[in-house]
Amino acid sequence: MTTVVPTSEEDPALSVVRFTAELSWADAGPEVSEAQVNSLCMEAQECMIEGRWLDLASLMLTSADLIFSKASEKDLECVFTVICNLVKKAENFDQVHKMADIISSKVTQQPNVKPALRVKILFNLYNLLENPASCFFVYMKALSVAVSGKVTEHVIPSFKNIDSFLREWNLGVKDQRELFLTISNALKENKSSAKDSFKFLTRYLATFSDEDAYALSEAKEEAVRAIVDFVKAPDMFQCDLLDMPAVAQLEKDAKHALVYQLLKIFLTQRLDAYLDFSTANSTLLKSYGLVHEDCIAKMRLLSLVDLASNESGQVPYSLIRDTLKIEGDEVESWVVKAITAKLIDCKIDQMNEIVIVRRGTERVFGPHQWEILRAKLVNWRTNIANVITSIQANKISEDSTQEGLMIR
Repeated sequence: MTTVVPTSEEDPALSVVRFTAELSWADAGPEVSEAQVNSLCMEAQECMIEGRWLDLASLMLTSADLIFSKASEKDLECVFTVICNLVKKAENFDQVHKMADIISSKVTQQPNVKPALRVKILFNLYNLLENPASCFFVYMKALSVAVSGKVTEHVIPSFKNIDSFLREWNLGVKDQRELFLTISNALKENKSSAKDSFKFLTRYLATFSDEDAYALSEAKEEAVRAIVDFVKAPDMFQCDLLDMPAVAQLEKDAKHALVYQLLKIFLTQRLDAYLDFSTANSTLLKSYGLVHEDCIAKMRLLSLVDLASNESGQVPYSLIRDTLKIEGDEVESWVVKAITAKLIDCKIDQMNEIVIVRRGTERVFGPHQWEILRAKLVNWRTNIANVITSIQANKISEDSTQEGLMIR
């Protein structure tokens, strides 16, 4: 197999045209092949002389599908490195974007064939671009290939830079929604990334407002998915879904009202409410792949958190036993589970059979929780001011005493 090796005698772009043409016409016989190769090389030279870089890119990409199946990955990477570098020769951003469009569109065809290489080519192209619109366009193409080709591990590392990308790209709401939802879908196939998938899904849902009534309806299925993902997750106990218009619309939706009710139970109520719901809606729970035993376990922890938040610092074993519907000798093990999950900070008083709570996690953090936090901060500020005033008063008193002693 011939390898593309640019030399001082021939421009790299012309070498690529010659290489791809020879590969494409290899089965046509020497006479036909030679004529076609020469013709394509002549056309490429004309484009280069006249500065028609977009036409040159189109010419070089003509046989891209064929060479993906015939050329080695090393040769393909070399070929597309040369093609992608043509964007640096473009005269304006409009031409750059058109060039990025035709390159990425060709690379994204047949994403199941050498998908990891295709993602690498697209990221190489991305790194050559300066126009934010073109960068976003190519990045989304890379995500699409990664998801379709099942090689998301090649794009996941870039997700930690999304906030930085958002500042660079200056995206509108519609593009933000597309980005967040695509990332969430890319992550959901990987069980170890479930939390991150949920995080980007909630960011997608958070872009919808009450005023956006028509668009809200488009988010219904994703809102349902977010609720189910939250309920299923054994290690997620807090979310802001209830306050989001995209989720709140489900409360009055004939098809999805019960799912919203389930979310409300998990975020604001206790185990007995869930048990009543599951008795009446067991078929619904199964249809969403929710396991009853897992839901009970999660609701027990959430109910314990609720007890810790609402009782006056001390929770009797008997109350925990009755609320969680467990045996008396299981109380301490469930408290330990809650401590391990960092849901509560407490001390177990075995002698008096009480749990002394120092801190409990809030399941939701809405206006009421902000008001409580505000009150605590005001109280702390007042206490600190009182301490400072007391210290200053004592200092003045000490200074006066010392002065009196000196006068004597």
